[in-house]
Amino acid sequence: MSEKSVIKVFIADDHAIVREGLKQILSDTKDIVVSGEAENGSDALRLFRKSGCHVVLMDISMPDRSGIEVLKQIKKEKPELAVLMLSMHREDQYAIRSLKAGAAGYLTKQSAPKELVNAIRQVASGLKYISPALAQELANHVGDEHQLALHETLSDREYQTLTMIASGKTVGAIAEELSLSVKTVSEYRARLLVKMKLKNSAELTHYAIKNGLLD
Repeated sequence: MSEKSVIKVFIADDHAIVREGLKQILSDTKDIVVSGEAENGSDALRLFRKSGCHVVLMDISMPDRSGIEVLKQIKKEKPELAVLMLSMHREDQYAIRSLKAGAAGYLTKQSAPKELVNAIRQVASGLKYISPALAQELANHVGDEHQLALHETLSDREYQTLTMIASGKTVGAIAEELSLSVKTVSEYRARLLVKMKLKNSAELTHYAIKNGLLD
């Protein structure tokens, strides 16, 4: 197989066991090789440039910067590069946000190995990849932009803060997990409460449960 026909993949995920699992899956293919990896967003931005990759596999939840933030930066630098988002979250939580931010596709980490390989080949060819379930979700939203749910008006960080508060985490714990100051997370919380017309964390949690935003 010629070098030109080989798809080079860069993996960005903060869990070593996940990175090793992905590399093991891709090692069984003849046309896909792993050309680099990173364990956080900052390293991903620094190292993907050196990898000569055609596709980036990007975890949405990383310790220093969210995958969507890194995605946006990568697309600024290399608009043509295909970024395939990976997440533990259900598709209806982050997939549409990812696609709007420039992702070439979205897969949950529960996806079958064959689906991952097919998705990489598809986005490397310049196409988008979405699952049949997500395609139906997108079809259901056609023409509904004027009826956005309140949580869909939030920024990516505000939405992430919402789901973490609703899952029972304190502002301090969220700040530590996201490598942010308590003041910054408190500002996100205050902004999202205003945008969603909610009074406190209890109402926020009730909203998240009612709208199926928690795993």
